[in-house]
Amino acid sequence: MEKPTVTVDILGKSFNINCPKGHEAELKEASEYLNNQMRELRASGKVIGLEKIAIIAALNITHDLLSSRRYARSNEQQLRELTSQLDAALGQQTKAI
Repeated sequence: MEKPTVTVDILGKSFNINCPKGHEAELKEASEYLNNQMRELRASGKVIGLEKIAIIAALNITHDLLSSRRYARSNEQQLRELTSQLDAALGQQTKAI
């Protein structure tokens, strides 16, 4: 199965990336997000060098992803606990009727 090639721009450089069919828009969105993150780092003047900008951007994005996953797991656990409490309360109400 042939994978389409998508051209993305990162800090003014074009890259041809193979992408699973049907995921081209997601790749474009991801590349735009990465490009924006890298541009912000470069504009800050605190990070110099393309390689270092890429690494810092990757670390920032990874940190955000992992934080979001922890937040989602925490919310999932809270939802389970609330569901359990609700089930227990409904069970007690059913017994009282």
